Amino acid sequence: MSDLPPAYGGEILHVDLESGESEREEITPEDARLFLGGNGLAVKLVAEHVPASADAFDSENVVVFAVGPMNATPFQSTSRGVVGFVSPMTDGFFDSTFGGTFPRAQKTTGFDAIALHGAADDLSYVNITADGATVEPAADLAGLDTYETCERVREREGVGYDTHVIAAGPAGENRVRYACLLHESKRREGVAGRGGSGAVLGSKNVKAVAVREGDFEPELAAPDRLRTLATGRMKPLMEGTEMLQDFGTSGLVNPVNETGKLGQRNNQTERTSRENAEAISGERLREEFVTEDTTCANCAVACGKHVAVKSEGITEAKIPEFESLFGTATMQEVYDIKRVMKANDLCDRLGMDTISWGVTVAFARECYEEGLLSADASPHLAFGDADGLVELAEQTARRDGIGDRLAAGSFRFSHSLDDAAERYLHGAKGLEFAAHSPRGLKGMSIGYATATRGGSHHDTRPTLQYQGEHDETTDGTAEFAARSQHFTAVGDSLTQCRFVSEGGWGERLNERYSEAVNAATGWDLDPAELERIGERIYNLERLVNVQRGIAGRADDTLPYRVMHEAIPDGPSAGMFCPPSELEAMLDEYYAFRGWDDDGVPTDETLERLEIAPFAN
Repeated sequence: MSDLPPAYGGEILHVDLESGESEREEITPEDARLFLGGNGLAVKLVAEHVPASADAFDSENVVVFAVGPMNATPFQSTSRGVVGFVSPMTDGFFDSTFGGTFPRAQKTTGFDAIALHGAADDLSYVNITADGATVEPAADLAGLDTYETCERVREREGVGYDTHVIAAGPAGENRVRYACLLHESKRREGVAGRGGSGAVLGSKNVKAVAVREGDFEPELAAPDRLRTLATGRMKPLMEGTEMLQDFGTSGLVNPVNETGKLGQRNNQTERTSRENAEAISGERLREEFVTEDTTCANCAVACGKHVAVKSEGITEAKIPEFESLFGTATMQEVYDIKRVMKANDLCDRLGMDTISWGVTVAFARECYEEGLLSADASPHLAFGDADGLVELAEQTARRDGIGDRLAAGSFRFSHSLDDAAERYLHGAKGLEFAAHSPRGLKGMSIGYATATRGGSHHDTRPTLQYQGEHDETTDGTAEFAARSQHFTAVGDSLTQCRFVSEGGWGERLNERYSEAVNAATGWDLDPAELERIGERIYNLERLVNVQRGIAGRADDTLPYRVMHEAIPDGPSAGMFCPPSELEAMLDEYYAFRGWDDDGVPTDETLERLEIAPFAN
């Protein structure tokens, strides 16, 4: 095979947190073409370095920061980075993406991946430059929120925003299982929101990772061709992302509510009144609270927004995403948008995933409503309690009172309650569902059930389902879900923002994607081979989880309410996914994938995808 394309920096930096030493590993041309970068590199490194028996909080776990071959090229919005690790929520492989400027800065160091191994003896931060890594003492950062930490590290490094920082908050230090990481750049925030990356960093005594820009610039095989391709997609991109430009993802509240597929009151129902939806809508946020549009590196969409809420003491905060409004507003029956924004800002600053935290609180509130939790547990467990919602955010991050139980996530919380509590769970494989209905969208039913990450909407995507594809039919839906998983694995390996890929390049892998990759790398991929890379990555994720004992037919399931209780009212009334329907889709899904009846990739499949050595 020819040399590694110079679109790659070409190196993986391994950092030993205990000794502070680091070493470089060259990326082979073969691995680049097999795994691309980003998500693909991350799962490869987790598969190679984390024993199947290791707990997420063991020092043997690794945290991988990875970028792709298209970062820092004209390919739009390749401003994403991937954090890969074994999740304390699912106990399996997890990758969480984030935007801003950190990923682009990482690319300029020449390190396509940075793998953190072991654990530091004392609280530290990791500083990355083109020369390598240092592990810096950081006792003074203890207890600081994510924004304060980013600012303090920039001050210590002395070059302002030329040092790009991603940080854990108090929740990460306290190992709240769904603690996230937040990156504050000069342009906007980026959040690696799901799966507990902040908690894993906390278990390693790492408060933050900082990257100082280097001099590496990718060399493209056909730069003029890539610029032409990218320029040709600008018009459809801007037309396809108008809602995001205006409102960010919060613009989805009204339209999804109108379909009757937006969970309310811990998903007891899936539609609220127009007045309630309007109260938390992107339109209202834009009109009353947005102060500026913000954007990641190399992105014209500017889907980020900052908001100010004087009554809450908020002068500048990240606008709540649609998923966050689901978790902290509709699932709580809280429509006081000012209090909702306060709760969301606290989650960002304390470093907590707004989806898992919100759905866990909603779970606890329904358990209280059903008599499974007593009033002694907390005074803040009534649906509709907006002030209590804000208080619970603080308590969870500090593990105070009931916050200690909320910090475990809803699945582990349920283990401390009566068996009946499992009826009120809303998630899969230990991760709470995002906002896209597993009852009302059939593609999400099978997609969530088979997802590497469980309740994530970035394995199988909902976008085409909202356009009427595989939303209310199971015919061909298993294959649709699997191929959507290939699409997201490729996108997260390149690494391109999902909104830009779907809005401007296509919701399915096509010739535009393969031509762009070829123009950057000089390869000769066709769409089928590009999709096979996504299939390879997804199968390796599955293999890792099979080896960890968390991926089989019994694990590919959905919660009680989704399988036994139909949506009670609204436009989607009567929809759910009964066990027989899920079993039939699983049969089709496994057959399409080349897995056995228990959902394990066969030897033939592993050989075909060139990942058989990882099974040894």
